[in-house]
Amino acid sequence: MARIAGRFARVEPRRRVGRLVLGLLSDLPRKNCWTIAEWAGESTPDGMQHLLGRAKWDADQVRDDVRAYVVEHLRDDQAVLVVDETGDVKKGTDTVGVQRQYTGTAGRIENAQVAVYLVYAGRRGHAAVDRELYVPRSWTSDPDRCRAAGLGDKTEFATKPQFAARMVTRFLDAGHRAAWVAGDEVYGGNPTLRAALEERGTDYVLAVACSHEVTTGAGKFRADTLARKVPKRAWQKLSAGSGAKGHRFYDWAVIDLTDPRPGSRQLLIRRNRSTGELAYYRCYSPAAAVPLTTLVRVAGSRWRVEEFFQSGKGLAALDEHQVRRYPSWSRWVTLAMLAHAFLAVVRANEHDRDPAPDALIPLTCNEIQRLFITLVIRPAFDPVHRLGWSDWRRRHQARSQTSHYRRQAART
Repeated sequence: MARIAGRFARVEPRRRVGRLVLGLLSDLPRKNCWTIAEWAGESTPDGMQHLLGRAKWDADQVRDDVRAYVVEHLRDDQAVLVVDETGDVKKGTDTVGVQRQYTGTAGRIENAQVAVYLVYAGRRGHAAVDRELYVPRSWTSDPDRCRAAGLGDKTEFATKPQFAARMVTRFLDAGHRAAWVAGDEVYGGNPTLRAALEERGTDYVLAVACSHEVTTGAGKFRADTLARKVPKRAWQKLSAGSGAKGHRFYDWAVIDLTDPRPGSRQLLIRRNRSTGELAYYRCYSPAAAVPLTTLVRVAGSRWRVEEFFQSGKGLAALDEHQVRRYPSWSRWVTLAMLAHAFLAVVRANEHDRDPAPDALIPLTCNEIQRLFITLVIRPAFDPVHRLGWSDWRRRHQARSQTSHYRRQAART
């Protein structure tokens, strides 16, 4: 918290943001301005809502602090920047960026808000270092709607790969380094993103569809057509990394591609050992051809972003924001990223300083949060405080109910 303290000119928001981050790390069953304010000992949620909505501080500057904190403590010369999006199901139409769209969170088309995240993944751990809210065309074509949501009149539509390019560029322009960039088919299938990465000399392993066309010495082929031509002896059983149930073993093959431009380009193919299902990756390196084992390691790192979404939402309330305007959204998710990064850094440091004995698994972020709550931050307040909050909630709900009835009566 001392690292971001200078971003707050006044002492009140500086202290309150500390209480909010601790609230994000708490064991509250639901985390929002109401529940965190009560948990932190405040008499109403007004202060927390002011911090997210109207107080003067720049969430992008705090994001930069989070990025520097993550890289400083999780630094790895072979780190991978993983980009992916996640959706939060929402009701109504006023929350910034909401529309009916596909989200992997629900596994179908829902009324949802989607954001793109950049995760720094190294051997010591992983954490998010950047975020962008996806704003659909239905919003950017309506300046009044954008203005009401705090986006600005000149908000322009940008695709998810464009957001990926922006975030990788910000990371590199800030002086940080990462060996690779990884992403799924949304990003691998975008030639503009691939060209931007190649222009900066950034290595990548990006998933592509089976219909993706590549050029070899024998001509241009679909990826799935090339896969059928791979001889049996070319497949190698390799682990894409360890999971909850052990190593994730697949069969892998790599094909060198032909391109007149400088650098090495390859097609990596993954085959499920049980089902035979295939997956494909476009690979680039400004140097010579990269060994298969390295490409497999980078491709396997993409799962780190899924782990971040799971722990970021489960431990730091990344998806529990109940805000409508963009400034409040950017502040909430940035502070949630900070809370999760704290857990990831503590985990990495504990693994280095005090390795677990054979009879114990290494400390996880879940267990570190549980110990931190129990030993450090669990507050205790007297019944007067709890009863005061009960009165406040009931008064607020009564006002809301009366307002709803009045609007209903006016319409009829």
